[in-house]
Amino acid sequence: MKADWDNRARDFSQSMRSTFRWPALRGLGGLLLSAFVALGALGVGGCSVFMAANQPEKRDLSILTAGTKRSEIVAEFGQPLSSRLVGLNRVDLFSFTQGYSKEARVGRAFAHGSLDVATGGVWEVAGTPTEVVFSGKKLSYEVTYDRYDRVQRVVRIGE
Repeated sequence: MKADWDNRARDFSQSMRSTFRWPALRGLGGLLLSAFVALGALGVGGCSVFMAANQPEKRDLSILTAGTKRSEIVAEFGQPLSSRLVGLNRVDLFSFTQGYSKEARVGRAFAHGSLDVATGGVWEVAGTPTEVVFSGKKLSYEVTYDRYDRVQRVVRIGE
């Protein structure tokens, strides 16, 4: 019985050797190479890929012009931080992070993912801090409306 088992093991071993014709893929080296390729294929993508894909969206600042309806401003920038009446005019304060277009975010995520796979994840050392630095710009605006809730004046606050 033991001899029969030994013969099967030897036959299997010989068939595996003939399957792998490249010497580099035999033994522990082949196992490590296979594991590395599998991890890369599964997406070793780390924080930089996620951060790039989830950067804030680009806001349309061109609507901050006289005559635009307040509802359009709120739809683009969200609810104001504060809103007050000055006489018959409403004054809203908006603060948001100006982000990036969808194309830019997808391109950055793809680039980070590719570099992660190409470097075996080492790119994360540079990619994650890069995404922290380029995470959009904080903007604040004070918007004054006329009595019909149309933009009368826009003042950028800060820089």
